[in-house]
Amino acid sequence: MPSEQRRIYMDYNATTPLRPEVKAAMIEDFDIYGNASSMHAGGRLARARVEDARQAVGELLGGKASGLIFTSGGSESNNTVFQTMRGLASDKDGRVKREGRTGIITTAIEHPCVLNSAEYLQSLGFKVVFLPVDEYGKLNIDALKGALSEKTLFVSVMMANNEIGTIQDIKEIGRLVKEAGAFFHTDAVQAVGKVPVNVVDLGVDYLTMSAHKIYGPKGIGALYVREGAPLKPLIHGGHQEDGLRAGTYNNMGILGFGKAAAFAKEQVETYGREMRALRNRLRDGLLANTPNIKVNGHPGDVLPNTLNVSFPGAEGESILLALDLNGVEVSTGSACASGSLEPSHVLLATGVGPELAHGSIRFSLGWGVTEQDIDYIVETLPPIIARFRAMSTIHA
Repeated sequence: MPSEQRRIYMDYNATTPLRPEVKAAMIEDFDIYGNASSMHAGGRLARARVEDARQAVGELLGGKASGLIFTSGGSESNNTVFQTMRGLASDKDGRVKREGRTGIITTAIEHPCVLNSAEYLQSLGFKVVFLPVDEYGKLNIDALKGALSEKTLFVSVMMANNEIGTIQDIKEIGRLVKEAGAFFHTDAVQAVGKVPVNVVDLGVDYLTMSAHKIYGPKGIGALYVREGAPLKPLIHGGHQEDGLRAGTYNNMGILGFGKAAAFAKEQVETYGREMRALRNRLRDGLLANTPNIKVNGHPGDVLPNTLNVSFPGAEGESILLALDLNGVEVSTGSACASGSLEPSHVLLATGVGPELAHGSIRFSLGWGVTEQDIDYIVETLPPIIARFRAMSTIHA
């Protein structure tokens, strides 16, 4: 079918479209223009909607609305936690204390906003350990045990990887971190809404999420903070969020977030079942029709909507552009790294070589993808790969 008559979006891990119900609720909120910090009737109405949304987001996380702080998204939430740790371990001049806990542990496959935050603290004198992962992207629990010590202040491990979809054993990791007396954070931006998430059951101190990954608006996210866990504001200058995040409330974004969270909670089981079936159909179809390809990520502990495939002898950006010309929108990895010519740090960490990493495509599915769409991709992609391999000087 000609590409101008068909567009298949397969990049839901980068962002999702607004649900129609979310869009309608946000449009309605144009008329609720009061500042949620004002005490008059308009302000109280706006604030009530903020708190309703907070409750809905909390329900998605297992009912913990009291620990939720609204932010601009995942990157701000993650940076807030890392800067809190900096404050805990630094003296009044900002220098790392010689005594006490100054150790930070994370993994080699985190989102760049976590990796860069960890590297920044490392430049200030923190001892940072970037733990390796296995061929499937799983953190080795024994390696974590070996890295934990009485000097460990903080551990940050993402719940699900944005590129390969591998899901970590967050509950077990959290138990070990707590036994060591350290604080534990998980970036759950890719997990929330796709798999059940309960912050109490997981035992985390901090959890990050973002609305635009669950069919809500961009520019709004949340940070869950366990009661009693320390938090220092990243943005100063106002009393909002109990003084922990200054700035006028983004009412429209928060309202959209709440609506999206309510739908995600209601449909998470159905989502998992339907996306997994479509993902498996795509994986099996590509394996059957395209020789010599490699599926990346864990075979079982993986997001139901995510499939990362390496195509030896073909280059990822070329595959992406060819698919785009045929009406299929995919990614070569993280959207945050789309301007980089470097191979995926995630794939490299799993042992995939640079050449193969450059020939990888991420398919991330979502609501609206059909079996017919999957079959179209399975029919369209193999000839593209064959053509590129025929032109390549690298033998597949």
